[in-house]
Amino acid sequence: MHRLQLHYTLSSDSSPALVRNPLIDLLQAVSNHGSISGGARALGLSYRHVWGELKRWENELGNELVVWEKGQSARLTEFGSKLMWAERQAQARLAPQIEALRAELERSFAQAFDDQVHVVTLYASHDDALSALREHALQSQNDEASRLHLDIRFTGSVDAIRALNEGRCVMAGFHTLLGTGKKTLTERTYKPLLQPGLHKIIGFAQRTQGLMLAPGNPLGLHSLQDVVQRQARFANRSLGSGTRVVLDELLAQASLSVEQLKGFQHTEPSHTAVAQAVAAGQCDVGLGIAAAARMAGLDFVPLATERYHLVCLKSALHQPAIGALLQLLKNPLWHAQMAQIAGYTAEQSGDVLSMRRVLPWWDYRSQKTKHSGTALTAEIQG
Repeated sequence: MHRLQLHYTLSSDSSPALVRNPLIDLLQAVSNHGSISGGARALGLSYRHVWGELKRWENELGNELVVWEKGQSARLTEFGSKLMWAERQAQARLAPQIEALRAELERSFAQAFDDQVHVVTLYASHDDALSALREHALQSQNDEASRLHLDIRFTGSVDAIRALNEGRCVMAGFHTLLGTGKKTLTERTYKPLLQPGLHKIIGFAQRTQGLMLAPGNPLGLHSLQDVVQRQARFANRSLGSGTRVVLDELLAQASLSVEQLKGFQHTEPSHTAVAQAVAAGQCDVGLGIAAAARMAGLDFVPLATERYHLVCLKSALHQPAIGALLQLLKNPLWHAQMAQIAGYTAEQSGDVLSMRRVLPWWDYRSQKTKHSGTALTAEIQG
């Protein structure tokens, strides 16, 4: 079985959308003109090139393609004819899909050639408001916002920041419990990944995390202590996700451990997936956002408030794409739309924030012995 690889070219002409293979063109030319030399002339190629390509393809496919004898017209073998027939059949069946594929590629490339289009690649912890922001950017009538395209890849908070540090995106999204201080799991998780003076925190939203439960809360669960005591089946999030860090923090505050949760090995990739697991009866409870619970028709018991942060490198703040995003985040129309999402408020949305105040884990005083006063002041104020 031979596998296919699809390729495309960029051109300024308006030729039909086709997925072509050079071999089929060679076979068609030889068949139409009855000779290798005639086919070569029709294609604007040399006889030697066409002959060499036909032999190469015969070796590749393990079958003869053309029969030619001295004094006789060249003709396709049965295999060669079947190959051409199969390609014509596929082209006829797939023509609408091929045209749609070309249209989508052309639309994407048109953005690259348009100086007014801004694209922001964002790796982020799963968040309903970010999905809404992407759609809001596409539908907005504002000149700047309407030219902003958010390329969002949802992943764990830790992986999102790593992607930023490795240059795989220009911005990352992560979230932390409101008021989380020093010597906590949150600090141990995020502090090694973020550096004052290098990274910039941008406000996005404040949201509520809590227990997602079956309608009517049949087990009467109002806290993580209730979940443990009643041995309710729990749907967890995978390691590296921001909600997993939040859960561990809440358990530590309640003097509980992950091992006490029944089913903590059961992990789901997103808030929506946890909500669906509860709705399907695969588990009794999971930690997630109010919006996901409401969408799945579940009850919701709020447990904690958290900030959802965006972070980029300091050097990226001057990029037009980031400027367009900040403008969109500060737009009152966006604030009003976010307010319609359960559990969300547009807290300091679009503001460039002091990392020391938002994530108060760094002891700047101790750093004075390592850095000059000017550099330290720049880090704090930045």
